[in-house]
Amino acid sequence: MRDYSPPMEDIAFLLRQVFEFDAVMSRLPGQEEMNADMALAVLEAGGRYCADVAAPLNRIGDIEGCMLDDIGVRTPTGFKNAWKTFVKDGWPTLSGDPDFGGQGLPRIVQLLFDEMLAGANMSFGLYSGLTHGAIEAIAHHGSEELKALWLPKLISGTCTGVMALTEPAAGTDLGLIRTRAEPSGDGTYRITGSKIFITAGDHDFGGNIVHLVLARLPDAVPGVKGISLFLVPKFIYDLDGASGGRNSFSVGSIEKKMGIRGQATCAMNYENAAGWLVGEAGRGLNAMFTMMNAERLFVAMQGLGLAEAAVQRSLAYARERLQGKAANGEGPIAIIHHGDVKRMHLTGKAFIEAARALAVWTALEMEKQERSADPAERHSSAGFVALLTPVIKASFTDMGFETTVLAQQVFGGHGYITDSGIEQFVRDARITQIYEGTNGIQALDLLGRKLLMDNGELPFRLFRLIRSELSVDNEAEDLKSWANAVDDALSRLEDLTRHLMRYLHDIDDVNAAAHDYLQFFALVCYGWMWVRMARAASLATQFGSNVTLRKHHLCRFFVERILPRTRALDASARAGSDAIKNVDMTGFV
Repeated sequence: MRDYSPPMEDIAFLLRQVFEFDAVMSRLPGQEEMNADMALAVLEAGGRYCADVAAPLNRIGDIEGCMLDDIGVRTPTGFKNAWKTFVKDGWPTLSGDPDFGGQGLPRIVQLLFDEMLAGANMSFGLYSGLTHGAIEAIAHHGSEELKALWLPKLISGTCTGVMALTEPAAGTDLGLIRTRAEPSGDGTYRITGSKIFITAGDHDFGGNIVHLVLARLPDAVPGVKGISLFLVPKFIYDLDGASGGRNSFSVGSIEKKMGIRGQATCAMNYENAAGWLVGEAGRGLNAMFTMMNAERLFVAMQGLGLAEAAVQRSLAYARERLQGKAANGEGPIAIIHHGDVKRMHLTGKAFIEAARALAVWTALEMEKQERSADPAERHSSAGFVALLTPVIKASFTDMGFETTVLAQQVFGGHGYITDSGIEQFVRDARITQIYEGTNGIQALDLLGRKLLMDNGELPFRLFRLIRSELSVDNEAEDLKSWANAVDDALSRLEDLTRHLMRYLHDIDDVNAAAHDYLQFFALVCYGWMWVRMARAASLATQFGSNVTLRKHHLCRFFVERILPRTRALDASARAGSDAIKNVDMTGFV
């Protein structure tokens, strides 16, 4: 079998049947000519690159890893040539601003391509993935001179971008960073300090590498309000584009990691390196969060992509592996016919297809947020995107990891052996729950911040939208029963939301409930997507009866076997914090 097959049939179903892609695009300024046929043609070509170029290098990258010598980082065999093809074919430019050389395609095309690239070769995909966030930060906060100089290079792929936040003593709490920035008197700054866990901090692809570095100015106040953001390139160009040679920073080491071994995750040393201020002094965290929010959706698609790739491989294995007998005594039979193996695959597919649908819905809201001519619609869509970003990042990666583990379980002992390739997916997926803000941080963001947006009205606006789409008369009994089950879970989520909002002043209660609340929230969103897909499948005659049957089977499985998790999450989230905060961990054994 191929290492990876792009899920184009499901993508086409979502764009053409579930979300009325053509109609949405037709009313958004700048996207009026975009339609599903055009988007799918781009994604078909992107899928071929992922399957034919990136996927065959996935195992090589895991085995070889990256090396550091006197020249710098050496990436695994084939990565450098794959990058040349990546740039030549224009894949870095997909969603870039046309004013700076981008194609200006909708975010939905970018996110679905990101999913496929992660499923094919997550390590390779990370070299371009951080660049999108750097583009966002510079575009929103950089000076006109910085944008003119660096955005064309970043969008074309002749330059890549990274973010340098974490230090040995400063992880999530960025207020503790020690990296310093001294004014040079000529509009530039000199950056000195060390950073760790810097994804794509260096590579051998050629071209420049822009580091967006958080640092403190000499007069900075303590804490996060004293942090500024600086653009620190590997090779210096002044704002007129004149070359100034190699900048004074270096790779201290390449991190030795559990997974994504083909990715050069570096410890970086900045030694009086030249940098340019991005945005206002003291507001670096604001600029950095522009980058991080973009990356959180990118990481979510990594979780989804790895889940898809793992299930593809486990399904192929389960159809061929003979073990045990059927109920009538005949055998041996392929293990795909065993009930527990079916359960594991259905669990993975129920997550994957609902998550992909939710990603498409959110990407369309991002387009409305950016392009709609209606200010009220832009505000509404911006709120939905902000609300769902932590939900999507945490739930896609949690369930993505769960799905890779289930796929590994299908292989039995062979899944624990490297020859199968499945254990790499488990190792690679694990980081997605940690970087770009741990999933615990995402849960705290949702419960402690996002619920308060629009004076606490934002989540209920989404809930009303979901309910309006669940309430459809004159439809088949099975569709009605599935919609009613999701509506019941939604009612319980609304009640839990009101309950928890009364306790948001108590950080212990917020901490205790946040994880369970986010998972509950995500499951209701997945249920909403399943009802939409099941209804669309009933009408999708051009996709054939097999698509309708499969979507209905998966919707029923989700409603009967996964959605009931919400009841346990509800009870746990309501339990309060006493069982956690009253334990003295200093003497706990």
